[in-house]
Amino acid sequence: MSHFVSKYHDELVKNAAYIGTPGKGILAADESTGTIGKRLSSINVENVEENRRALRELLFTTPGALQYLSGVILFEETLYQKTAAGKPFVDVMKEGGVLPGIKVDKGTVVLPGTNGETTTQGLDGLAERCQKYYEAGARFAKWRAVLNIGPNEPSQLAINENANGLARYAVICQQNGLVPIVEPEILVDGSHDINKCADVTERVLAACYKALNDHHVILEGTLLKPNMVTPGSDAAKVAPEVIAEYTVRALQRTMPAAVPAVVFLSGGQSEEEATLNLNAMNKLKTKKPWTLSFSFGRALQQSTLKAWGGKKENLEKAQATFLKRAKANSEATLGTYKGDSNLAEGASESLHVKDYKY
Repeated sequence: MSHFVSKYHDELVKNAAYIGTPGKGILAADESTGTIGKRLSSINVENVEENRRALRELLFTTPGALQYLSGVILFEETLYQKTAAGKPFVDVMKEGGVLPGIKVDKGTVVLPGTNGETTTQGLDGLAERCQKYYEAGARFAKWRAVLNIGPNEPSQLAINENANGLARYAVICQQNGLVPIVEPEILVDGSHDINKCADVTERVLAACYKALNDHHVILEGTLLKPNMVTPGSDAAKVAPEVIAEYTVRALQRTMPAAVPAVVFLSGGQSEEEATLNLNAMNKLKTKKPWTLSFSFGRALQQSTLKAWGGKKENLEKAQATFLKRAKANSEATLGTYKGDSNLAEGASESLHVKDYKY
């Protein structure tokens, strides 16, 4: 039997396909309490629950923005929060045609005997958590595996361990009604060239799909959230068209056509870079059996955060900024984004953080 039998099979396939609707993508708003604290401190806002809730309300209630989104990934705290008027965020999303998602991993731990390589924890109790999140309205999940490029990295141990972890997570999610987003992020840190990134990306994705098949995962009910294939953060930049060619080729070589969509992570690129690179991929004339879309956190929020600054009087300005980025990325999924000569503050700055923890 090629995949296990889930009572949610049809629902999983339908939801995964819906998230991959061309013209739509995912807002990743699942930053942990510590990570969102760093974002808030950058605009001198205290990291307390009310401020975290206010930022997320700003994003979720931006007039016109949800039409450009098919999903929003939430942190557990946010899944149960409400607007200031008392409406659950989950209901705001459902009314806007957006599926709520949930981060389910418990962060990374070092693999002993490696050069600081990691594996992701959180499989214990995952089935029970998925059941609870499904009841609360979540319909998809995210689990981030992290690999890095070094002289001898990633090791085969790290590749295999993370691929198996992702596969085990994926099948547990599918047993409990959640579409798993498979996220093997290869960090951009380093001075390697784009060829090295392409080689590692292809090896990692090949291992992931071998593991997903071994674990009998329903591929049609999954999504892939990979890094784009780019040079390292300390290497010279290349044009969006080059990134598009290398990234799509890596996917063609490793990713089954059964998977409905790729939702790229932004990986510390500036807002504008991430959008231009996605747009270039969708303009590429080649075989692309999957939708190429986005699951951006920093690259959808940075300029909005700066426009808001934690002040109520800046709400409209911040929401207008968020709407602009959401629309730009929607256009990029269709290959129709024309670039923006009037970028908001923060839209062109690099969002790279070395050894990024989510």
